[in-house]
Amino acid sequence: MKKLMFLLRKEFRQIRRNTFLSRAIIAVPLLQMLLLVPAVTFEMKNIDLAVTDNDHSPASRELISRLSGSSFFRICATPQNYMQADALLLAGDADMVLIIPDDFSEGLAGATTPRLQVLADAVNATTAQLGWSYLVSVVRDYNRDVIISSGAAPSAIPGINVSPRFWYNPSLNYKYYMLPGILVILITAIGLMMCGLNLVREKETGTSEQMNVTPVKKWELIASKVIPFFIIGLFDLALGLTVGWIVFNIPFEGSLLLFFACAAIFLVAVLGLALFFSTMASTQQQFLFVAFFFVMIFVLMSGIFTPTESMPRWAQQFNLVNPVAYLMRINRMVMLKGSGFNDIARDMGALAILAVTFITFAIWAYRKRA
Repeated sequence: MKKLMFLLRKEFRQIRRNTFLSRAIIAVPLLQMLLLVPAVTFEMKNIDLAVTDNDHSPASRELISRLSGSSFFRICATPQNYMQADALLLAGDADMVLIIPDDFSEGLAGATTPRLQVLADAVNATTAQLGWSYLVSVVRDYNRDVIISSGAAPSAIPGINVSPRFWYNPSLNYKYYMLPGILVILITAIGLMMCGLNLVREKETGTSEQMNVTPVKKWELIASKVIPFFIIGLFDLALGLTVGWIVFNIPFEGSLLLFFACAAIFLVAVLGLALFFSTMASTQQQFLFVAFFFVMIFVLMSGIFTPTESMPRWAQQFNLVNPVAYLMRINRMVMLKGSGFNDIARDMGALAILAVTFITFAIWAYRKRA
């Protein structure tokens, strides 16, 4: 135990002397919280909508007014014909085009069938689908008001009124969904990148070779590398959570102790993986390449943007060994739903198995030559 304490003092002294690392411990969580949480969102606002009004009637002007008054759309142009509208989409100057035919007002009066044509830039399928849904919603409300103002029989108006209640995120604030995921990315970067680079840097400077010829046991060397960044990871998690609560007013419905317990297990898994990668790398460039490759896969397949249930079967199977996917799900359940231990026991157990497996690989792969 004395040897371990000596090694820990050495590690903390090295971290304190590394000015870049000392600053990054504070700067990284602050920047990630303040930049990524408000910026990374699937909420669609200010969609560039071009409108070709061939009717020029009070009815068409009222519809255009409703679209421009919506927070979802911004009237960016009024092309005079179909060719001009198509050119706007091709140049990327408009996300959607609404073409109002010259018989639109007659259709509303019952002389013809009312119709509208919508052209959407579907290079980004998600943007196109959401924009279409928003536009249909505005048109549906407009159509309902037209029916009511025309004095039509009540039977002409749909009689089913659906009143939604949104649980766990009543305001539908996308920041509430993203912040738990950003916290996972934060401690993944701290644990995987910084810890692994620290060991590889010692290889390059020859420090690790000096430690290898000492009577220090292999598990003590591994523990001395894991514990400092384990503490730093939990500190940065607490800092990021505090920033989210103060700046973005993020709710926290569950147990803080359970939240940090799961994060602690996750950090052991990530640190074990970092040390395993670092044992196979001879230079910092090699480690960064391997670490970046796995971090990108782990994060993008973890469900931070899209539900894992929507992924192909093979991707869902891969997530069984993806620690980021487990903590992503646990954070959202604990923070937003207030889930307890029984609700996350399976994910927590799987995460613990991964932690033991990865740290065992790291100890096994480390070659100490005494």
